[in-house]
Amino acid sequence: MDAAEVERFFTRSDGSYLFARWGRPIAPIVFGVDEATLTVVKGALEAVCAMAGHHMAETDPELGTNVMMFFFRDWVELLDVPDLDRLIDGLAPLVAKLSAAEANQYRVFRFDESGAIKACFVFLRMDDAMSSQPAETLALGQIVQSIVLWSDAAFSDRSPMGQLEDGRVVLRPEIAVLIRAAYDPVMPAMADDPAHALRLAARMQVALGDAN
Repeated sequence: MDAAEVERFFTRSDGSYLFARWGRPIAPIVFGVDEATLTVVKGALEAVCAMAGHHMAETDPELGTNVMMFFFRDWVELLDVPDLDRLIDGLAPLVAKLSAAEANQYRVFRFDESGAIKACFVFLRMDDAMSSQPAETLALGQIVQSIVLWSDAAFSDRSPMGQLEDGRVVLRPEIAVLIRAAYDPVMPAMADDPAHALRLAARMQVALGDAN
């Protein structure tokens, strides 16, 4: 993956470049799933954090939990979640917009003073397309899309997941290397200059060299 390809992953639809990674350990909570699925989701979180070289925690000292994942059947169910409207500004019009668009997923990020990610809300409407995915595939794909702030168009034409010859679905290797490079300690937690993509591409080459 060259610098131009890396830049595309963080260039938004309006042409602006914006990258951010987590600046604190991830402390998750998951709503709307059974115990078995909860174990799968937390396993995916642990795997992606380990891959990135990031950390998880039982609680966030400021927020308690900083990753909230909601699984549901209809967007209007969010309006009944206690205090969610205090966490998500404009919740009612957002629900109306997502319902009208028949969207099946949405993510909201919050950032600290340095621009690093400090919280993420993941909303998943379990329509036929979502429900047809194995829990492991669904969980891994969502965690990957929450571990850094990607462009709104980053995966519009190609999923971050790929399929092996035996049918297993895994994270595409170039995306895994990109995430590891993004969490390299020498890289900034937030960047809005496209030159950042040049540095990311260079760190990817270093990572690949170390792996070889």
